[in-house]
Amino acid sequence: MVSNAPGAVAKDLSAVAGSVPFALTSTDIPAAGQVPLALVFDQDDCKGGNHSPELSWHGAPAATQSFAVTVFDPDAPGRGWWHWAVAAIPATVSQLPANASASGALRKMGAVESRNDFDIDGYGGPCPPPGKPHRYIITVYALDTIDLHLHQGSPSLMFEHEIRTATIATAQLVVTYGR
Repeated sequence: MVSNAPGAVAKDLSAVAGSVPFALTSTDIPAAGQVPLALVFDQDDCKGGNHSPELSWHGAPAATQSFAVTVFDPDAPGRGWWHWAVAAIPATVSQLPANASASGALRKMGAVESRNDFDIDGYGGPCPPPGKPHRYIITVYALDTIDLHLHQGSPSLMFEHEIRTATIATAQLVVTYGR
């Protein structure tokens, strides 16, 4: 699979090795792919729970040293909108619990989160302007390194660049939300 994430060009090498494809699922996102209110941003005129979604993945390549996760809105004006970027998720982890960003679960495992485009560290849920629904691309990256030399609160674009340089496979979910 070739990733549709911004700037990513990684191929899923797990299929080449004959293993199961690298795949991402979430119990928090219904089959229709509509973002539930619990995951929506909670500021200004968006009144959601701002909980990061539960995410589970399987089929990562054997060479995986760590994982990263991003949430990106390609439909936002300009260059798009970064809602979340997390790196340094240990290779032994295959699931993030619901609300991992705010609960401290990511810090406990040694992961670091970027400063998103809302100018806050961690997860910032969907909050598009009224009108046409936006797409949100949730991507988990299998990486060939443990340390990307990223620090808590670095800008999402810096995370994206460093993640892209170490990506060996990606798995994605695309969901929508509109107001």
